[in-house]
Amino acid sequence: MPIITSLVKWFNIKRISQIDLIRKYPFNVQHDMFDSLISKGLETEWGRMHDYQNIRSIKDFQDRVPLQTYEEVKPYVDRLRKGELDLLWPGEIKWFAKSSGTTADKSKFIPVSKDSLERCHFRGGKDVLAIYTNNYPESGIFKGKGLTLGGSHKIDNYSNKSFYGDLSAILIENLPFWTEFIRTPSQQVALLDKWEEKLEKIALETIQEKVTSLAGVPSWNLVMLKYILEYTGKNNVLEIWPDLELFIHGGVSFGPYREQFEKIIPTANMHYLEAYNASEGFFAIQDDPDDSGMLLMLDYGIFYEFIPMVEYGSENPKTLTIEEVETGVNYAIVITTNSGLWRYIIGDTVKFTSKFPHKLVITGRTKHFINVFGEEVIIDNAERALSVACEKTASVINEYSAAPVFMSDDQKGSHEWVIEFAKAPNNLNEFTYHLDNALQNINSDYEAKRYKNITLDIPIVHAVSEGTFFIWMEKRGKLGGQNKVPRLSNSRQYLEELLEISELK
Repeated sequence: MPIITSLVKWFNIKRISQIDLIRKYPFNVQHDMFDSLISKGLETEWGRMHDYQNIRSIKDFQDRVPLQTYEEVKPYVDRLRKGELDLLWPGEIKWFAKSSGTTADKSKFIPVSKDSLERCHFRGGKDVLAIYTNNYPESGIFKGKGLTLGGSHKIDNYSNKSFYGDLSAILIENLPFWTEFIRTPSQQVALLDKWEEKLEKIALETIQEKVTSLAGVPSWNLVMLKYILEYTGKNNVLEIWPDLELFIHGGVSFGPYREQFEKIIPTANMHYLEAYNASEGFFAIQDDPDDSGMLLMLDYGIFYEFIPMVEYGSENPKTLTIEEVETGVNYAIVITTNSGLWRYIIGDTVKFTSKFPHKLVITGRTKHFINVFGEEVIIDNAERALSVACEKTASVINEYSAAPVFMSDDQKGSHEWVIEFAKAPNNLNEFTYHLDNALQNINSDYEAKRYKNITLDIPIVHAVSEGTFFIWMEKRGKLGGQNKVPRLSNSRQYLEELLEISELK
């Protein structure tokens, strides 16, 4: 272990110097990325079709290549999955990350090239640890193992030339052999696709290990930790892994889960670090524990553009580079990547909290909001309002989802919430009042629609029993991995399904 620690420290010192250059010279780094990507694109069918040979500037690129959604890319993805070469990116692409379907049930298969694995996803994982150990030089994280809760994968039935699965599973499958010595559970267990079987085997394997870090989506890690506590009969996680010091989280906001993690991991020495990674790429890392903003990683083979949300959905929306963005503005992210996604809209929205260095926070989804009445409530609004309501009523939330109540002849519109509490408020009406009031303070459009109940009535909130969301996700075949609960929707489908399960329980 001392050899591993010394090698890691040597790598980290070198890498931290490179990250400092990203902070100081972001434009130079992004221009280099752009030139490299265009050079690679010359060798592809896509590049020939869009005349990459004559691209001399970012403006040329933006003029020649239209913004892309999955629907535009899908015909190429289908051909790639059959084994065709040199379509979007040079060479073969045999791995495809299956989307978790947070905004729709339809599956998406995102190409993951060898370049993306090595220079984006794996580099991101290494940089998380480099940044963490630079912040905490006395860390003992490498004296134990990291517990990564991943998804599952299998051979794609579409073609025997390609494979698909959760991104986490693809990463585990492609990790170098030596990582088995520093991570747990074993690859065989990590890639199981039956959630209940996986939990039991994770517990069997990991309780014997010296675990110093956890990584994954907060909701599924919380389920796993509670299962392990029940399995072992222990009171808290430190009784199993006394050297645990870090949870690397992402995928959903950590805010609603922090109190529960702090309760079952009762130590001030536990650190929480957010990473922004997705099927399409690894984007940002929280580099300062006292700052929620995440540093945008600009040398991972990704060129970034940003659409101001006030223009999103228009026929020719303005797209900005990192040189042009401003702090405090809500943007949709557009990426060009070393997996062959060209000007691809990933569906996430962000706000920059600083420039030099470029730091951002995730604010929601372009299609993951409620805007039936012009209120434009996004995830960021919901998370902050729920946090206020929980603080005012001494309550804690496990999961939630919300949807509109549509207007009818005898009914005004409103929002309806299904909430699974870990600690329920003494008075649900009081909780609802604080939630509504906080939303009005946070979102002026919502406040205007709530004025004197003219358009929107006060929200309807249902407190459902523990396990409701688990049963719902299980019915949808979306347990574990990177699957996420759809938080906000303009459709009532999810909400009605949750209420039906609640009534059956």
